[in-house]
Amino acid sequence: MAKKVSKRTQKLLEKIDNTKKYTVDEAFDLLPEIKSAKFDETVEVALNLNVDPRHADQMIRGSVVLPNGTGKTVRVAVFAKGAKADEAKEAGADHVNADELLENIQAGKIEFDIVIATPDMMGVLGKVARILGPKGLMPNPKTGTVTMDVTQAVNNAKGGQVNFRVDKKGNIHAGIGKASFPKEKLVENFRTFVEKINKSKPASAKGRYIKNAAVSLTMSPSVTLDTTPLMDIR
Repeated sequence: MAKKVSKRTQKLLEKIDNTKKYTVDEAFDLLPEIKSAKFDETVEVALNLNVDPRHADQMIRGSVVLPNGTGKTVRVAVFAKGAKADEAKEAGADHVNADELLENIQAGKIEFDIVIATPDMMGVLGKVARILGPKGLMPNPKTGTVTMDVTQAVNNAKGGQVNFRVDKKGNIHAGIGKASFPKEKLVENFRTFVEKINKSKPASAKGRYIKNAAVSLTMSPSVTLDTTPLMDIR
């Protein structure tokens, strides 16, 4: 049985030409017209890539720091000892006490949005990998969250870092800002994100790399993009 579309959604859908593939400029001009929620919605990007994540070399994963931030307040937890723990505190990390963090995680208290660790602490984090892993919170060198440069990692996390990972169907989703952002800042964030995805293209990926792309707001239908120009963003 077909899912019933609400009157609100129907009104929004009427503003989108579903036979058209929009340019980036057209899509971001349209977003304010399809905003209906009372809160400041997140602007979301969805890409479908021509990769097979079952092959290790086509498992696309990484991070990118958006030039205009994400509009979100990010709570950062850092697993580090000694001078590196002090550096993390000075950089503005929200939680640094490794023993207390470990106890809280084991008790199911997840009071942070990103976890950073120095390499020597990864053994300790192994104790809670089964908790952090499924939530996408386990530190990883590919996202810059396993590092000795904890100051830079905290700054990146607080300043608009977005982590991404392709799912088993080749999809990548990310929030790139808020509906309240000026269009030019959203477009700049979008282009920075797509540029990073293009640079992550595996040598073994054949054919059209970005197969489908769309932008949307948290509570809106999606706006389909023309993917041809996206692959030229470098």
